[in-house]
Amino acid sequence: MPKLVLLALEGPDFVAAMQQVWANGDAIAPLDMRLPVAQQRQIIAALAPDTVIEADREQRSLSASNLTRGIDALPVRPLEQGDALVLTTSGSTGDPKGVIHTHASIAASAKATSSALEVQRDDTWLACLPLSHIGGLSVVIRALLTNTSLVVHKGFDASAVTQAATNGASLVSLVTRAMRQIDTSLFRRILLGGGPVPPDKPSNAVATYGMTETGSGLVYDGWPIDGARIKIVDGEVWVKGPMLMRCYRSAASSSSSGTQAVQHDNGWLATGDGGTLSADDKLTIFGRRGEVIRTGGENVWPAMVEKVLLARPDVAAVRIVGEPDPQWGSIVVAHVTPAPGIDPATLSLDSLKESVKAMLPPWAAPKKVRLW
Repeated sequence: MPKLVLLALEGPDFVAAMQQVWANGDAIAPLDMRLPVAQQRQIIAALAPDTVIEADREQRSLSASNLTRGIDALPVRPLEQGDALVLTTSGSTGDPKGVIHTHASIAASAKATSSALEVQRDDTWLACLPLSHIGGLSVVIRALLTNTSLVVHKGFDASAVTQAATNGASLVSLVTRAMRQIDTSLFRRILLGGGPVPPDKPSNAVATYGMTETGSGLVYDGWPIDGARIKIVDGEVWVKGPMLMRCYRSAASSSSSGTQAVQHDNGWLATGDGGTLSADDKLTIFGRRGEVIRTGGENVWPAMVEKVLLARPDVAAVRIVGEPDPQWGSIVVAHVTPAPGIDPATLSLDSLKESVKAMLPPWAAPKKVRLW
């Protein structure tokens, strides 16, 4: 059976290690290196990998890894033959769990998306989004499986992206905020995801809809790619196709293997998103049916941010909401009531941000504060 290898790496080192692991017949689990150590360890405990590859690119046991020190012994959760990838997602609960993709599902996604974009032999993919997310990692997988040229950056930097395009990169995946920082005409095609489509979307940008469970976008500019099917059930978007995940892997699973089958009806996956289909079957997405705030391509759960801020002695009450924003899709806004005797002036936005960033990912920090 394949082993699960946690990759605590970024950029080209990540890609080289991923190829090595796959050549050995094992599966990978990318770790988001931007997260606080406490949350990284929470993810590790949920995924229960077998080994770790860290910055020196040496594979070592969990007991020898700095990342796993202090974590209780992890359970054995075997994978199945053909499993290739376990990506972390929080779903609708905020608790980390793994989405298991097979070599077959990621190959189906790579083939269908490349066909939809009419990828040519002289194209070059640029990967500049986090490889711990499907939006960034799918670029790498797509390029490798279709033998397309690839350039990998450790993260988004507008000047580096511009230079890459000048040097021949023709295809890239971005979120709206990143796209606004570059000259979009430098690329032949831009995959745009992670939030609402901006009204001024460039003509060479393709609005994508998908999620970790679908192995990247499976709807381009409202239309499903080859093999993908869409239907609406009670106002909720359901999807089906060969690019869908095999199952979930998490500490919360009741099964002995730590996996949980996809909740579906005859192969259909309920996405949790609200939407409609037009008379000619074009999909329009309204957003998440729950309260999750989607900001810059990331999910923020209000209750988690509220819990952090309520732990401050100078905060009596807090309510986290999302407000529409043309660059981020939505921004996180904190409505705060100071504790009795506290000068409201001391509850600055910077102070609240620091509290949140110490416990949660940086994108969960509020961008505005309103005192009550």
